[in-house]
Amino acid sequence: MRSMLLTLVMSVLVAAIGVWGGAQFVMHRMKQPTPLHELVHEKLGLSREQQARIAGIEREHEAKRQALEAEMRAANAELARAFQQKHAYTPEVQAAIDRFHHAMGELQKETMVHTLAMRAVLTPTQAAKFDETVVQSLTQDAR
Repeated sequence: MRSMLLTLVMSVLVAAIGVWGGAQFVMHRMKQPTPLHELVHEKLGLSREQQARIAGIEREHEAKRQALEAEMRAANAELARAFQQKHAYTPEVQAAIDRFHHAMGELQKETMVHTLAMRAVLTPTQAAKFDETVVQSLTQDAR
């Protein structure tokens, strides 16, 4: 019985550390300039009108991104509290994990909406380069 309890506590601890570590990795990666950002702002030769439209799209996205990242941090804090209370895989632990995953999924959806909104501002030639960079960004870790 004692070894089962120890195994359960260790499993919950490892799961909590894994969720926290994954969250840290995701949030760190989101703060780094992306090849797409570099392409849009330095290599596509945007007109002034395109720059202005994209700046507006980016301001709107930034506000949504910050709200979703705050939700992810809140979910991690909730997970920490749930873990600390019982040191077990409780419904509260699962709820916190689900909350984090939901926010992360919403952030991914928002990022795709943002990407498509920027693409709509581009000329066909610019869009072709943009599309190539998007596909490379989405598949670079899959190789």
